[in-house]
Amino acid sequence: MMPEATRPGAARPVFVYGTLRRGGSNDINRLRPAPRFLGVAEVRGALFDLGDYPGLLLASPGERDRGAVHGEVYLVAPGLEAVLDRIEGITGAAGDEYLRREVDVCPAGGSPCTALVYEISPLHLSGRQPIPEGDWMVHLARRS
Repeated sequence: MMPEATRPGAARPVFVYGTLRRGGSNDINRLRPAPRFLGVAEVRGALFDLGDYPGLLLASPGERDRGAVHGEVYLVAPGLEAVLDRIEGITGAAGDEYLRREVDVCPAGGSPCTALVYEISPLHLSGRQPIPEGDWMVHLARRS
């Protein structure tokens, strides 16, 4: 399991893979303070369809059988990070749907970095279907 992400006082990268992606229902580019796009990226894990949004279950270190999950990396200020926490329902309670984690990413055309990611709690995956292509936006287009 990945370590829980900590709250630094400076801007930091965040990996978004679902409704926060460009064109998504919660497009991060419409939020304030405005983020800075760093590039597209992918992480190892599995993406699940939760209805109106997806959930990412990260691969464990050394796990090779997980696929790629596609997303975008943005540099966000602490104020926007707090907005993202509210969107993802982060309260610190044991039953939260999402957990704050850190994951190593390498945005296309950029430098490798460690990014905040909101990982689905495995407790919320019962009966949920995986998204084989690992891309929420592609999946949405195919569903409609």
